[in-house]
Amino acid sequence: MEKNLSIVKEQFKELPNNIEAEQAVIGSILVSNEIFDEISTIIEATNFYDPMHQKIFESMSSLIYKGLLANPITLKNYFEDEKDDLNIPEYLVKVTKFSTSVRQAIEYSKIIYDMFVRRELIKISEQTVDDVKVNDLETNGQNIIEKTEKSLFDLAEKGSGSSNIMKFDQALKQTIDMASAAYKNEGGIVGVPTGLRDLDYKLGGLHQSDLIIIAGRPSMGKTSLATNIAFNAAKNLQDSGKESTIAFFSLEMSSEQLSTRIISEQARISSNDIRQGRITDEQFDKFLETSKDIADLPLMIDETPAISIAAMSNRARRIKRKSGLDMIVVDYIQLMRGTTFNKDGRVQEISQITQGLKAIAKELSVPVVALSQLSRQVEQRDDHKPQLADLRESGSIEQDADVVMFVYREGYYLQRKEPREATVEHAEWQAKMNEVAHLAQIIIGKQRHGPIGNVTLEFEERFTKFKDTQLS
Repeated sequence: MEKNLSIVKEQFKELPNNIEAEQAVIGSILVSNEIFDEISTIIEATNFYDPMHQKIFESMSSLIYKGLLANPITLKNYFEDEKDDLNIPEYLVKVTKFSTSVRQAIEYSKIIYDMFVRRELIKISEQTVDDVKVNDLETNGQNIIEKTEKSLFDLAEKGSGSSNIMKFDQALKQTIDMASAAYKNEGGIVGVPTGLRDLDYKLGGLHQSDLIIIAGRPSMGKTSLATNIAFNAAKNLQDSGKESTIAFFSLEMSSEQLSTRIISEQARISSNDIRQGRITDEQFDKFLETSKDIADLPLMIDETPAISIAAMSNRARRIKRKSGLDMIVVDYIQLMRGTTFNKDGRVQEISQITQGLKAIAKELSVPVVALSQLSRQVEQRDDHKPQLADLRESGSIEQDADVVMFVYREGYYLQRKEPREATVEHAEWQAKMNEVAHLAQIIIGKQRHGPIGNVTLEFEERFTKFKDTQLS
C-alpha cells in the first residue's frame, strides 16, 4: 500500500497541493456517504490536484446524487479499464484507511480548496507575466489590468456564493412569474397552501425561502396547527402528482404520536381513544381504512431529539436531492441545538438556530415552518393574548422570521375561570363558553411582505383539528 500511496505523493510536488488531505476526504466519503452533503458545499471535483482524485470524486458525486451508495465496490467498475501506475480499484479500498471524523474531513476540504486557489493564483500570475511580455498595438497595460482583474474576480466568486448574485432583469422575471401564478390561481396562492382558506387568503400560502414562526403557550394547539398544515400540504402534493415531499422534524413527539394525531384528525376518532383502545368495531374499521388512504402521503418524519441546526441542514439537503422538498416543519425551536456550544448563553444559541433555519429556507428555496414557545409573561396579562415581545429569546426569532403567527384560544383560559354553579356569573360564563369554546385565533403579528391581523378558525380539540369557520 505504501508503494501505491507514495506514487501519488511523488507525482505532484511542484504546485501547492495536499495529497494527504485529498486522500482523507475521499476515504471519509467512501466510508460514510453521509458527510458528502457538507463537503460538497466546500469543494468540487476540479478542486482536487490529483487528476485521479478528480475522477474518483466526480464518480462518487454521480452515484450519491442518484441516491446510490458510493464505496470501493460500487466504484470498482468505473476504473477497471484505467491505464495508470496505480491499481485504482485496489487504491479505493486502501484509501479508506485515511477516513476521519466529519469535522476533520470538513477542515481537510477547506485545505483542498485553499490549495486550489493558490494554484489558480499562480496560473493567473504566469498568464499576466506572459501578457506583459507581448508587445503589440492591441495589448496595452490597461487591457492587462482588466483581464487580470476579471480572472481574480472570477476566482474569488467561485468560493463566495456567486450564484446568489442576480441581475435585476432575472429578479424581475421571477416577480412576473410569481404574479402570473397568483393571477391564474383562483385563491391567489403562490406558495405552499396551508389548506385553511382564510389563512391562505391572508398569507397567500407559505412562500419559498420564508421562515414562518408559529408560536403559542403550551396547550394552545401549535403542534396541531403545524401537523394540519403539513398534512394539507402533503395531500396537495399527492393530489397534484408532483414528485416532492414535506419534511417534519419532530423533536418533541415520536413519529408514532404524530401519525396518531394525523389519523385521528382524518378519521375523526379521538387520539386518546385510539391509544387506549376505546373504539368500536366500526371506528376500528374506519381507522384501518383511513390508514390505507394516507399511507402513501409524501410526508417524512424525523424524530431525532435535540437535533443540531447543522444536522438538520444536511438531512434537508439529502431529502431534497433524493425525494424533492416542498416544505420543512420544525417542532420546536427551543428543543434544537446550535452547531457549536455558545459560551454567551442560550439567547445566542437560539440566534444561531433561527439564522440557520432562515439559511436553510433560502438555500433550498422552501418555506420553513418552525414552532416556538412563548414566555410566561403571557399568563400575567388579563387577556392572555400573545405579542411579539412574548417570544422566548425573542430578539433573534422576531428579527429572522418573515412571518410570526400566534395561536390563541380564549376558551382555554375561560374554562379555568368557571364560577360557582347555579349563579348569575356561571350562566354568563356558560354563554361565553358556548360562544368561544371551539374557536381559535391565529394572530399574525409580523408579515414581512403582507398585512398583519387575525384569522378565526374552528378547533376540534378531540381530533386536534383546525378548520375554516362556516361561511356566512
